[in-house]
Amino acid sequence: MELAKITGLRGEVNIPGDKSISHRCIMFGSIASGTTEISNFLQGADCLATINCFRRMGIEIENQEEKIIVHGKGLHGLTAPTEILDVGNSGTTTRLISGILVGQPFESKLSGDNSLNSRPMKRIIEPLTKMGGHISSILRNGCAPLYIAPGKLHGIHYDSPVASAQVKSSILLAGLYADGETSVTEPSLSRNHTELMLKEFGADIRSQFDLNTSKATAFIRPCSELYGQKIMVPGDISSAAYFIAAGLLVPDSEILIKNTGINATRAGILKVCENMGANITLLNERTEGGEAIADILVRTSKLHGTTISGDIIPTLIDEIPIIAIMAAAAEGTTIIKDAAELKVKETNRIETVVDNLKAMGCDIIATDDGMIIHGGKTLHGTTIHTLLDHRIAMAFSIAALIAEDTTRILDSKCVDVSYPTFYDSFENLL
Repeated sequence: MELAKITGLRGEVNIPGDKSISHRCIMFGSIASGTTEISNFLQGADCLATINCFRRMGIEIENQEEKIIVHGKGLHGLTAPTEILDVGNSGTTTRLISGILVGQPFESKLSGDNSLNSRPMKRIIEPLTKMGGHISSILRNGCAPLYIAPGKLHGIHYDSPVASAQVKSSILLAGLYADGETSVTEPSLSRNHTELMLKEFGADIRSQFDLNTSKATAFIRPCSELYGQKIMVPGDISSAAYFIAAGLLVPDSEILIKNTGINATRAGILKVCENMGANITLLNERTEGGEAIADILVRTSKLHGTTISGDIIPTLIDEIPIIAIMAAAAEGTTIIKDAAELKVKETNRIETVVDNLKAMGCDIIATDDGMIIHGGKTLHGTTIHTLLDHRIAMAFSIAALIAEDTTRILDSKCVDVSYPTFYDSFENLL
């Protein structure tokens, strides 16, 4: 993909469904009794991997494009897969489905692509093992492929060393099959889609937040049944982030991003934009299925640097690549820290962001847990090495729109993981 500098992005964008919520709809619908009907499901590679995994365990899932229908078989209705469950490049699929599988009376194996099989899985293996689950790294390196065998699960309290929705969700899902209450405490609140959605499905789940320590705890009790739901998936704010940045950075632009999820545990980018001086207005705010939703109106703005650290990081960890692009265009210095989790994403996103922005002429320094960006320098077109990371491809596609000369995005097709129509959406704004 080759892109060049432009002006005047104008119009409306309907963002594809939230990736995190789409995954959970399939999983929870599969282990619920009755039918779950999902609208605005994200038809990306990661979420399709989740569908395929549950189909291999006997769940009938109709993919009608405009809606997904999951014919759930209840908490104990899954059947043993006859082959390895292929999770593709999806860390969410791997970690969340493991929490369900440790409670099943059959053996299973999970494996993905080379990138997925290099990502850390000890963070779920340890707590699930403490619960009595039988889960192990087949290559004994703390990564997938994973082998899971039947075990008797016990309710535990787990103090998670990281604020990770995937870790928390894996433990809570295992808790559905445990013999007593299970709870997870995080150092700060990670995205809470699992807690909100499981409650809608009928789970006995509650949350607690300690104002003094900023620690968050989720509690779940085993239940006999979940119930199918009708779910409208809100637009994914992680996907909306690229249009927010484009609207702010490209001269003479005004973009309305429709029906976007603004869950407080996900919407840290809106706070960062506010701190950087962005002209952003939330319209038509509402709540559907426990999730906050709004239309986001973005206009070209003169941005300035800021510091991004602490409890806000888990609410925007996937948006840091595009925030770095905004910081490169802003006046002054932006410091991003407490974000070491970037190292274990699809790529080491500290390295990939810093290397590619340096190639564009940005004054940027990598740190152990983030980066320091001295903004305001003119960016120049270059060849962007995405390393097959969808968020790097999309972030640097926005950088290309404000850079001098032409920018070439290698392996741009990797955007299919989370936003298959990404480039089409931009053409509609020209």
